[in-house]
Amino acid sequence: MGIDLTIDLKEVSIVIKDFIKTYVKNSGCKGVVIGLSGGVDSAVTAVLCKDALGKKNVKCLFLPDESTPDSDVSHYKLIVKKFGLSSEVKDITNIIKEIDANCILKPDKYTLANVKARTRMILLFEYANMTNNLVCGTSNKSEMLVGYFTKYGDGGVDIMPIGDLYKTQVWELAKFLKIPKEIISKLPTAGLWKGQFDEQELKLSYNQLDEILGGLERKMEIKGIAHITGVKKSEIERVKEMRIKSQHKRRAALIPKVGLRTPGYDWRSPVVVG
Repeated sequence: MGIDLTIDLKEVSIVIKDFIKTYVKNSGCKGVVIGLSGGVDSAVTAVLCKDALGKKNVKCLFLPDESTPDSDVSHYKLIVKKFGLSSEVKDITNIIKEIDANCILKPDKYTLANVKARTRMILLFEYANMTNNLVCGTSNKSEMLVGYFTKYGDGGVDIMPIGDLYKTQVWELAKFLKIPKEIISKLPTAGLWKGQFDEQELKLSYNQLDEILGGLERKMEIKGIAHITGVKKSEIERVKEMRIKSQHKRRAALIPKVGLRTPGYDWRSPVVVG
């Protein structure tokens, strides 16, 4: 019993690779830059990009700091070696400490985590600017829908190839792409502070979260989702509220309508041509 989130893995991988190839071609850029983390999301994204664009057109940057788990370091090396990815490493600890020391208000643990994500965004875009590449994001649908990402941090990218895949679907796609088992099976973490784990912060497992989101996506009633998933109605309400409150993260900055056609509202350029 549960909400069916099954996908055709072969078809999904083809659709995503076609999207990557088409978007990069239409942008006039050479390829993409990816922030590789040692986690499953960035591993899946990197492999899909390499398959779509070829090794020479995909550059991976590993940007650890002092709180990056040792397992992420070893898994980063593992994924680079297995798939022959082109990659560079830059430790950002000193950059973070410099920002921390010069903030107008002393950042707490959570704000400093956002600073780390935004520092990585700056370095990825600097590299992309210097090499005529796009910045390719690695966020999944589960994170995006509940706002579990940093605005203008890991959310600040040009494209998000796996942004319409729930975390549990990413795990399935990772198996299909033959990502190493130890990367797929480890506890998900952004590594933004010592002992930080996604499901601990979300107060739900990704299996539960994805079923709730899947139900909301289908516009099911909360009591119906609770009956099928076995999750308390209060938890489903909490997830729904997270989705509502985080919608500003998924949008460009709002603009008051004054002119005939307003950017991002009723004057939109085509995203993908061809």
